[in-house]
Amino acid sequence: MRKDYNLARRRYVIGGFIFIIVIIYLIRLFNLQVADSKYKEYADSNAFLRKDVFPSRGIIYDRDGRLVVYNQPAYDVMMIPRDVTEFDTLDFCNAVGITRDDLVKRLADLRDKRKNPSYSTYSPQRLLTHLTAEDYGRLQEKLYRFPGFYIQKRILREYNYKAAANVLGNIREVSQKDIDRDMYYRPGDYIGDIGVEHTYEEHLRGHKGVEVLMRDALGRIQGRYEEGALDRDAVAGRNIKLSLNIELQQYAESLMMNKKGAVVAIEPATGEILCLVSAPTYDPSALIGRERGANYNKLMRDLDKPLFNRAIQATYPPGSTFKPTQGLILLEEGIITTGTMFPCYHGFISGGLRVGCHGHGSPLPLKPALQTSCNAYFCWGFKAMVDKRSKYGTSANAFDIWKKHMVSMGYGYKLGVDLPGEYRGFIPNVDFYNKWYGDGHWSANTIISISIGQGEILATPLQIANLSATIANRGHYVTPHVVKEIQDTVVPAEYLQVHTPTIASHWYNDIAEGMRMAVTGGTCRLASLPDIEVCGKTGTAQNPHGRDHSAFMGFAPYHNPKIAIAVYVENAGFGATFGVPIGSLVMEKYLKGSIAPERKYLEERMLHSNTIQFAGTKKH
Repeated sequence: MRKDYNLARRRYVIGGFIFIIVIIYLIRLFNLQVADSKYKEYADSNAFLRKDVFPSRGIIYDRDGRLVVYNQPAYDVMMIPRDVTEFDTLDFCNAVGITRDDLVKRLADLRDKRKNPSYSTYSPQRLLTHLTAEDYGRLQEKLYRFPGFYIQKRILREYNYKAAANVLGNIREVSQKDIDRDMYYRPGDYIGDIGVEHTYEEHLRGHKGVEVLMRDALGRIQGRYEEGALDRDAVAGRNIKLSLNIELQQYAESLMMNKKGAVVAIEPATGEILCLVSAPTYDPSALIGRERGANYNKLMRDLDKPLFNRAIQATYPPGSTFKPTQGLILLEEGIITTGTMFPCYHGFISGGLRVGCHGHGSPLPLKPALQTSCNAYFCWGFKAMVDKRSKYGTSANAFDIWKKHMVSMGYGYKLGVDLPGEYRGFIPNVDFYNKWYGDGHWSANTIISISIGQGEILATPLQIANLSATIANRGHYVTPHVVKEIQDTVVPAEYLQVHTPTIASHWYNDIAEGMRMAVTGGTCRLASLPDIEVCGKTGTAQNPHGRDHSAFMGFAPYHNPKIAIAVYVENAGFGATFGVPIGSLVMEKYLKGSIAPERKYLEERMLHSNTIQFAGTKKH
């Protein structure tokens, strides 16, 4: 009886072992055939070669249909490591124009999992990019000598104009973060980097295709699998039409040569940016091809920061270009009327505080104050509002209302332009001053400099140009944007929004008239153009780090405006010295097509002047 019991137990134990072994085998088979793609990849690579077919990237035109950015074919050398056999490395290097040491390094980097996380001996790896046409021809003739290598065609950007680099952007090889963020990309692919190329990447890139080729037992390509049944055609990217006038862009860049600063011009009715200049700039073609990395590093080291887009990223004290906003707020709040007069005996003097001004008539009302850019007028007006406890209760309450008006006019926050990297500028709030001076321990006199665009106020040139467009429109603006049309679709609505500030539209007529007076007989007389009614406002912004900045904003014509502009030149002195001439020349070029003979002297002076020397840096 005991023996039968032991035999039964032994049978169950042996059966259990067999069952466990079967389960282990099943799990292992599942991993090999389903879960682990390595073996499937190995099997597929024996039978097939999958080649990506890169689409043509969308072409970029300017607003008038001029070709700005287009494509040229480029060639990459690809390899499938497991298919590579011994080959003549010297012959290969001579064919592609590299040294043997360079080849050894490239192969080592390719196999380094830290530098190339997606490395696999079974999948195509990119060994060399951007073959020249000559190298491509030489290698193509000898390709049969190098098993495991093949040539893959892709697209390289080309530029018709050496302009608008910070607007257009460029393309670069994807990083691992790009791949993790979007499954469309694979190692070695290219992606839009800054500018329009970045913002509109999904429109421009198109959709990749695939070509499936069949191998024989020796790994030789036998043709398309099932006559191309699994092939997929690439779909070209969408073409884009910019709002820029590329010739105006070129002209404005030439005027800003050897200067630091920005020029932004907007079509007021649409918000379309006509030119957007950041100076110093660079040739966009410097960031293509094999020299991209070296050129990019050179630009990064340049002390003048050509990669920094001053038009949307630099924040400056707006100076007197800020005064129209103050006039609008004071009118809206009922602090002044157009006839209200304030004294100016060479400045604003209150409680031992003095803000200087230049000589002009006194006292004077709003429009002549804009005409002569009177500091005292806007200081007195700001003080009358912020210290008016009978209406607002406290200075903090008055200031909070003041800031809300400023924000509604496009200051203190990003405008939402369709370019990456826009900065918001700075408009202080009540908490900011409470922190610095203590709750209730500050008044208008404490912060009086902000009434004339100094002190803590900071704005981008784009924001200043946008204010000019708002005044030109008599009380509204469209989000500034650089893309006018996208092929087979529409520009995203977020870039076309209409904004109405908290200021009643009729007050803008008075401000526009004051700006017109500044051109006919005030600080902007150099902006006067034959047969065109120009409106303008100068700005001389104090700079604690050196010479004052020269600024100008304006629009033209006075009725039915076609262009609004802001110019900001660092370390260039008075607004009338550089800001006004450059702004008026750009407006004249856009509206008339050429510069009048009697104004050629002004053009020559701007083209050949140099203010970058005052910034404490040098060109490289």
